[in-house]
Amino acid sequence: MSLRNTLYQTRAIQTRLGQMAQHFSTTRGVPGLSLAEIPKSNVFTSKLPADPAFETPEASHQAPRQTLGPRAVRGALYTYVRPEPAEGPELLGISPRAMRDIGLRPGEESTEQFKALVSGNQIWWNETDGGIYPWAQCYGGWQFGSWAGQLGDGRAISLFETTNPATGVRYELQIKGAGRTPYSRFADGKAVLRSSIREYVVSEALNALGIPTTRALSLTLLPQSKVLRERIEPGAIVARFAETWLRVGSFDLPRARGDRELIRKLATYAAEDVLHGWESLPSAVPLGKDEPPASVDSPATGIPWDQVQEFEGVAENRFARLYRDIVRRNARTVAGWQAYGFMNGVLNTDNTSIYGLSLDYGPFAFMDNFDPQYTPNHDDHLLRYAYKNQPSVIWWNLVRLGESLGELIGAGPDVDQEWFVKEGLTEETAPNAIKRAEEIIDRTGNEYRQVFLNEYKRLMGRRLGLKTQKESDFQNLFSEMLDTLEALELDFNHFFRRLSGLSLADLETEAQRKEVAPIFFHTEGFGGIGYTEDTARERISNWLESWRLRVLEDWGPNSDEARQAAMKSVNPNFLPRGWILDEIIDRVEKKGDREILGRVMQMALNPFNDEWGMNQAEETRLCGDVPRYQRAMMCSCSS
Repeated sequence: MSLRNTLYQTRAIQTRLGQMAQHFSTTRGVPGLSLAEIPKSNVFTSKLPADPAFETPEASHQAPRQTLGPRAVRGALYTYVRPEPAEGPELLGISPRAMRDIGLRPGEESTEQFKALVSGNQIWWNETDGGIYPWAQCYGGWQFGSWAGQLGDGRAISLFETTNPATGVRYELQIKGAGRTPYSRFADGKAVLRSSIREYVVSEALNALGIPTTRALSLTLLPQSKVLRERIEPGAIVARFAETWLRVGSFDLPRARGDRELIRKLATYAAEDVLHGWESLPSAVPLGKDEPPASVDSPATGIPWDQVQEFEGVAENRFARLYRDIVRRNARTVAGWQAYGFMNGVLNTDNTSIYGLSLDYGPFAFMDNFDPQYTPNHDDHLLRYAYKNQPSVIWWNLVRLGESLGELIGAGPDVDQEWFVKEGLTEETAPNAIKRAEEIIDRTGNEYRQVFLNEYKRLMGRRLGLKTQKESDFQNLFSEMLDTLEALELDFNHFFRRLSGLSLADLETEAQRKEVAPIFFHTEGFGGIGYTEDTARERISNWLESWRLRVLEDWGPNSDEARQAAMKSVNPNFLPRGWILDEIIDRVEKKGDREILGRVMQMALNPFNDEWGMNQAEETRLCGDVPRYQRAMMCSCSS
């Protein structure tokens, strides 16, 4: 066959696939499907063991709702549990992009069926025809470095899985704030409006920035639900979805209980049904402990599922590849957090996703003035989850995962031997297996470091308008910029956005650079101890000269317009800062303002815009300087 004919056939196949995607994603000429039409599944509950007290949907459904409350659950990964009925729910908002990505057509949110589903008043199961019964997941976790025992979905209930026909991506849809489950411990299973607004906005904002995250489909107010936290607050439900809600804590609990069989089942499910199959997992790579190769970020695929690879005398099986994939995903995500100044203030193992998603939003924040010591959690007295510690604490969590998978990883080529599957390691085989597991975890730590650095440098280079990477960039540009921002108490994300609009022609002389420097100051001026306005301008001027010369290397002269557009496309004009979220909460909860949520969501979904065509004065204020006494806000875990 000629090359030309091959190309024609390839194009024909691509065209047909496009037509099929369009066919599946279109109903009556409207993109997307109705709620009734979207495909639904329950792979999670069909493949993993249920709570033995309620092994079937019928057993759970026939039980009085109060019997589904807190208790210890063993030998299971979930409990069938229905949401508690919600009285008089009010749909406050939806994310149009989330609607599109999950496969729902515009306008579906106006139907009574949609409103009932996202408020917990409808499930996709009935006693006559069956269907898919809701469930709450069982897991444990290490919290602030201490073992916390059984945790689980104490107020989140998964409704079903759905696969978007246009993209082929499967998501698990759940509602948060839907009532008590066996995993609620001493809590009420509710969520307050305050925290629900925060999660609803920020999860969609992170997705718009390109940072892996769980998603928020809708926000529903429960006006009859009064929830006690630090005060009496209105209740709410966030309907949210993710490729998976599995987390490191999902493996922590069976490990703590010595449940070898459950760990193996869960690891197999994670590889085969969540992470796209054993053959898609990255191959082992020959790493030196000090010099991991730059190519480590490129996974090799197509490996036979049962193949054991050997590098440097260490046999690595498919469970080692599973571990490596989870580690790499999390390395990329935390690099995104660092590059955009985002912090999750409760990075416990139960909040660390095996898919590498930003997960479970309690205390969180985007950086205002750059301060590596900042934590958004006012209970984090030891700064465990401060900005500077996030990469290392995620690795700490991933080491806990390595310990949970340690026996499977350490078994090497014996992992499928009948004696190992039934009984595990023996006194004779244990020493070598422990040594192998430790070496693999240690080597994977080097991969984590390198993947993180590769992604961080890539993102920071894009934010600074660079096309290429040089070793000197880290010290001369990145580090010196961050030191300057910290010393002068300048806003982290505003610095990048304002830098994006500068013309290189305006930075050629020291006098010009000093003249430009104040655009990075706050309205009240610069901060920092020991600086005068002149020395502050001088420090910024010196960095701008290094940046100007480096940009010229990549772009050449007379390229301002293209470079500025590239920078603005990755440096947000709007971020949902703490002070903005507090204002939204106040306006919605106390002033009955329903319109502000839609406007802010529009800004969060399109963070790189110069304007959004709404209230210009409001847009300018929300994108402007953070009020002086509302910077570096902190909040509690209560929600």
